[in-house]
Amino acid sequence: MTTTLKTDTNFRWLLSGGVLSMLGDQFTLIALPWLVLKLTGDPLSLGLVLALLGVPRAIFILFGGALVDRYSPKRVLMLSKHASSVLLGVLAALTLTGSATLPAVYVLSLGIGLAQAFAIPSGTSMMPHAVPRELLQAANGVMMGLRQIGLLAGPLLAALLLAVGGNGEGGMHALGLAFAFDCASFVISAWTLSRVVPLPLPGAAAAPASSVWRSVGEGIATVWRDVEMRACFGYWGLVSLLIGGTMQVALPVLAKERLHDGSAFGMLMAAHGAGCLLGMGWSAFSSRRNGATPANRMRIGLMALGIDAIAGLLLLPLGAITALWQGGLLLLALGALQGLINVVIFTWIQQRVPPQMIGRTMSIFMFILFGLAPLSAALTGWLLQYVSLQEMFVGGGFVLLACVALAWVFTPMRRIGLSG
Repeated sequence: MTTTLKTDTNFRWLLSGGVLSMLGDQFTLIALPWLVLKLTGDPLSLGLVLALLGVPRAIFILFGGALVDRYSPKRVLMLSKHASSVLLGVLAALTLTGSATLPAVYVLSLGIGLAQAFAIPSGTSMMPHAVPRELLQAANGVMMGLRQIGLLAGPLLAALLLAVGGNGEGGMHALGLAFAFDCASFVISAWTLSRVVPLPLPGAAAAPASSVWRSVGEGIATVWRDVEMRACFGYWGLVSLLIGGTMQVALPVLAKERLHDGSAFGMLMAAHGAGCLLGMGWSAFSSRRNGATPANRMRIGLMALGIDAIAGLLLLPLGAITALWQGGLLLLALGALQGLINVVIFTWIQQRVPPQMIGRTMSIFMFILFGLAPLSAALTGWLLQYVSLQEMFVGGGFVLLACVALAWVFTPMRRIGLSG
């Protein structure tokens, strides 16, 4: 199987562009919060910027999924990459010239979020159109594993860049270079995507020329009729709404107030990326050794709930750290738990729905993971004006544990297996 993937031209082009784009995204993930904090020092402003990134994503991601099914993942993804290149190029130029202002960051964040609304469903729907079905889980595993290397390397490189740049004008110049690198990654990944030749999918039919609203409704109805998928999506949506902002907003504030260093934030994110890589590596090793993923031997819903319960316990002490190594260890463990479950969940969704519904179903999944996060980010930024960082993380941990308990009692998640 590995040899076949290595000789698959589509997979090589998709992999190279995807990993490079993910690496560039990590530079912006580190640089954007730090830019806002340098401009304002205000957690509320940071929460608003993250909300502006997420609001258009939340509003338009379902329409993005409908367009993916109507046209093609490749076409929609290509347009989103070009748009992101332009927006990040402008942000890089403003930052490098010292002209960046909070209103400009607001506007550009809104545009980047809009581009992501179409990039996310098209990107997550691309793999089934690029590799044969029998290689799908292996391709997802390799892609996500190598992307996690990007999640590890990106924050480390960004942290190094910020450490060299330091504070003041040098720090702003380093932030501008980070945005410029992400811009270049989008340009190159758009070229690699142009080399991918989509495969015909057995059983796939062109989406009817109905309205976008109707297409979105059909996608929602498909998920709603699947009781097990509906339960999982509802649970993940609740967790994203209540917990997402804690990691988005409180973590960079933690690095600034407790560790006093932009590079420390990059190191914390790198630790999380390293954990994800370890979790995915363990999952892949277990699959090769035993002929099954961990979820084949343990119900996927039960596994997800167990992992979230442990994650809730790990969140409790995160706000009390006083040294980088303490936060690094906690985030390494949190990342490992996330990496352990991610590959199986993505493959479970992709194999569960008809080919002509993949774009809309993945857009709904991405909506509940990322579309609800801006509301959580804005709420977290507001709450941090009244509660301490330690109280925020402790509260997040207990909320996650409560979500797990509610899902265990009131939903069928604990009985859901890999094949449904």
